[in-house]
Amino acid sequence: MTKRNEEITERENREELTSNMEDYLEVIMNLQDEQKVARVKDVASRLKVKMPSVTGAMKCLAEKGLVNYERYSYLTLTEAGEKIAREIHDRHKTFYTFLTEVLGVNRQTAELDACRLEHATSYQTFQQLKKFTSEYIQNQVKPPATRVKNDGSVKSPTPRY
Repeated sequence: MTKRNEEITERENREELTSNMEDYLEVIMNLQDEQKVARVKDVASRLKVKMPSVTGAMKCLAEKGLVNYERYSYLTLTEAGEKIAREIHDRHKTFYTFLTEVLGVNRQTAELDACRLEHATSYQTFQQLKKFTSEYIQNQVKPPATRVKNDGSVKSPTPRY
């Protein structure tokens, strides 16, 4: 299978997931990164849902081969589940950065909006926005570097007009 065909297949598999299922994958990944383990009660707490809702979602995600789930055990992502979770996380980070750094949206609003946008944007639009955001940040005019004097005080550069 070519790389292009793999990308198409991955996107098709991802499109079968609801935004809630994507959120579950992302939360499990974040919990594993932060705490090394993810438990049903931690996922429920993080997403502010009841434990039976998490259990039902885990069974569904396990059937899709995205999560390793056994009752009373830790939750882990399969290789396919982790790949999707990382993609969702990348989308979230990109939208958050675009909203805060390019548009100047406050962090709290940007966090909420990034959560919505990560699920609702096409692959093509996301790729273009990611490219734009990266180029925008790289080309931003940065303030001149300050210098630290030998005594530890900071000397800001003098503007030349």
